[in-house]
Amino acid sequence: MMANPFNPELVLTSDGSHTLFVPGMNEHYHSHFGAITESRHIFINAGLAMLDTDSASILEAGFGTGLNALLTALYAEEHHISIRYTAIEKYPLETSLVRQLNYGSLTGNRGTLILEELHTAPWGIPVPISEWLTLVKLQADLTKEGPEGLFDLVYFDAFGPDKQPEMWSEEVFRRIATVTHTGSVFVTYSAKGDLKRMLKAMGFDVAHLPGPPGKRVITRAVKR
Repeated sequence: MMANPFNPELVLTSDGSHTLFVPGMNEHYHSHFGAITESRHIFINAGLAMLDTDSASILEAGFGTGLNALLTALYAEEHHISIRYTAIEKYPLETSLVRQLNYGSLTGNRGTLILEELHTAPWGIPVPISEWLTLVKLQADLTKEGPEGLFDLVYFDAFGPDKQPEMWSEEVFRRIATVTHTGSVFVTYSAKGDLKRMLKAMGFDVAHLPGPPGKRVITRAVKR
């Protein structure tokens, strides 16, 4: 398992939930205005809640702290949606750091159990996390290889375009386009003009939606 070279530090955000700060990049894993607030607004409310289905296949670019997967698992249980969740992460976090995150205490006993299951699940194989969510964690570099399968929803949660430009390239979005279908939804916190241009070129209809605290707009795109 490749060690995380970023040496992230635990910090508290404005809604009381933790995120991680990477000193060398001067970048947070989530918004310092509220990690859970941001994740729920962008990936759950603008993404998962938009799907009118009782089953879905989700791809996440950037597993990170597991927050998006945790909120997805809780939503799936509440709404009885069967989800296969594939997460691609190049640099997994150390277990000791993960266990300091307070997401469980903010989402109840069920959240605590699910977060532990998400992070202790073996890499590279499907693992049932709950009755409603099966997780496949892949330690891979999306700039060099794409996942297999077909996905109904993509959570794109890489570091920002100015911090990790290689993740916001046409090559990466072409890989995403090849594993999505007509009606697939793509959501991310960025609203850069280059992102909109590339997504449109890959066959997506792109819209900007109101963002969470500290972010004016976000991007949601639907494959034509």
